[in-house]
Amino acid sequence: MPPTPDLPPATGTPASRGASDEQARPGLPAVPFDLARVPEVPLDGLLRRAAAAAPDRVAVRTPTGTTTYAELDGRADDCARSLSRAAGGSGTAVGLVASLDPSFAVAYYGAVRADHVVVLINPHLRGDALAHVLSVAGTTVVVAPPEFAERVAQVRGKLPHLRDVLSPDVLVQGRAGPGGRGRDAPGSAPHLDSVACVQFTSGTTGEPKAVQLTHRNLVVNAAQIASVHGLDGDAVTLNNLPLYHPMHLNAAVYAGATQVLCPSPDPAEAIEAANRHRSTHYYSLPVRLAHLAADPRLPGLRLETVRAVFSGGSALLPAQARTLGTHFGIPVVQGYGLAETSPLTHGEPPARPRPGSVGPEVPGTECRVVDMDRRTPLPAGRDGEIQVRGPQLMRGYLGAAGPAVDADGWFSTGDIGHRDQDGYLYLVDRIKDVFKYENWLVSPTEIEQVLITHPAVRDCAVVDHPEPFSGAVAHAFVVLDEDAALSGPAELAAHVNDQVPYYQQIKYLDVVERVPRSPNGKILRRELRARAAHTDRADRLHPGAAGRPHSDLIGENP
Repeated sequence: MPPTPDLPPATGTPASRGASDEQARPGLPAVPFDLARVPEVPLDGLLRRAAAAAPDRVAVRTPTGTTTYAELDGRADDCARSLSRAAGGSGTAVGLVASLDPSFAVAYYGAVRADHVVVLINPHLRGDALAHVLSVAGTTVVVAPPEFAERVAQVRGKLPHLRDVLSPDVLVQGRAGPGGRGRDAPGSAPHLDSVACVQFTSGTTGEPKAVQLTHRNLVVNAAQIASVHGLDGDAVTLNNLPLYHPMHLNAAVYAGATQVLCPSPDPAEAIEAANRHRSTHYYSLPVRLAHLAADPRLPGLRLETVRAVFSGGSALLPAQARTLGTHFGIPVVQGYGLAETSPLTHGEPPARPRPGSVGPEVPGTECRVVDMDRRTPLPAGRDGEIQVRGPQLMRGYLGAAGPAVDADGWFSTGDIGHRDQDGYLYLVDRIKDVFKYENWLVSPTEIEQVLITHPAVRDCAVVDHPEPFSGAVAHAFVVLDEDAALSGPAELAAHVNDQVPYYQQIKYLDVVERVPRSPNGKILRRELRARAAHTDRADRLHPGAAGRPHSDLIGENP
């Protein structure tokens, strides 16, 4: 079907129609962006709009089949009717466990089409952490695969608002029961500034914050991402992420692009899928790209039609980006954002990447760097706290007593960085003590709260231990009780690792005489990081006698 004015215009020769030689691979110029022309539609209206413009275009392609935009839109209608019956009236919270599967897209758009609030749930949560996020969001229905449904059942007694746990397959096939009504019902369309989605941050206090994102936030950010990444109806995006993040989903649907879902962590399989489906965009995580840069198979791998590789979620080292960019002959670019910003605020233009940068702000967004103490703007090149404002900035934190922004609308990110003369942003450090393992934010406080419950532990602290591929892992420092009976550090690590998601598991552990603290009791993590830096991954240190300081490297995560 020919392009319509409602979808972004094509900006280059589609790779799906051309040859695979380098000369047939144009760059990715930005799609024109005008905030005033972003469609005034609710979030699921992006899908309705794409289905009307290109009903037979493939929306999602998986190893087992394809789904067109018309089919995806129709299934979202069916899902909306089912959820209306199961979840009740407008504005109720529907929990959704993310997975790299078309059923996520159906449930995601179906929930908002029924005028519910979709709550995105980390599939690695369990126990009290899972109960906390479901309770804070007031979740009425959870859409989850059977293995996750079992975890919900274990904490159901702590969730008085929860009515049911539904399989995504049941909703997709419309078997959750008749009687519901979707968006076609008169007066059921939400206000664009009402909450469409709740996403949770990983906080340093041990309890993540619930971020409220509106329909307008998400629609605008989809348009912003499509503009910076050069997405249009000719684009074919390879999504090699372990979880289905709605950032890429919304941007692709806004542009009417095709998404190829490749859940395999093997980079060779992802590259083969990109070539087989003639992908134009390659999305992955820094940890996977770092492994690819060091993979001995790299010299034999080629990306035939991909015009740029996009890395996001944490930092990819400039040397790794340079290795991949030189080998494949295409830009490897990065971006920056937060759950509070829907999420993207910055993105490197594929035509003008700069090593070590996350790019300038996306269209319609403002950024500044302020002095940590005086809170006054700093000139280019000076490090300070990054602040942002724009139409993609969240409505606020669920249940928060005060505003999340200052009087002028600036949101303080908690990150330290600087900008160059052209406005490109460079991240330097985090103000808070959280760190990233792969693409997951890890809170040392959460790990400490579990570790301290072991009867042998008198005091403890956790810091990040840098790793070449995954970013950082948890390194624990423990003060033992004088009468502690302990078989070794592995016993302490197992106590924690059996209760937390894989990315929070302890990999290094030192028994120490004391945890360094400030006069007011705060842990001096800088001192512990300096000590951790002397623990070489290549050296497996053996535990000493019980009760004496020693160190050990805990085994790899499965």
